[in-house]
Amino acid sequence: MASFFSKLFSAFGSSPSDDAQKKTEPSEGHPYKDFIICATPMKEGGQFRLAGRIEKTVGDETLVHEFVRADVFTSHQDAVDFAVRKAQLIIDQSGATLFADKK
Repeated sequence: MASFFSKLFSAFGSSPSDDAQKKTEPSEGHPYKDFIICATPMKEGGQFRLAGRIEKTVGDETLVHEFVRADVFTSHQDAVDFAVRKAQLIIDQSGATLFADKK
């Protein structure tokens, strides 16, 4: 039975282990308002899924909000650029309430 699935996945050019999402190195921090944005695209096959982290330091504590979106890109740099833009949009829409559940 396992060989059936191996053949099936190889017919489509990937195996189950190839489809595992792998985080890439986070980008350098991008300051935006009172936040730091780090893009963390996830390698998925030959593409990169949009993902990132929004951080805010309050006193001596760093609050973190991670996000993953369905968007995929063929270029790592495109995924980084769009993750930064998406994080800015999240900050603009949520602002102070972004970390309300973490306090």
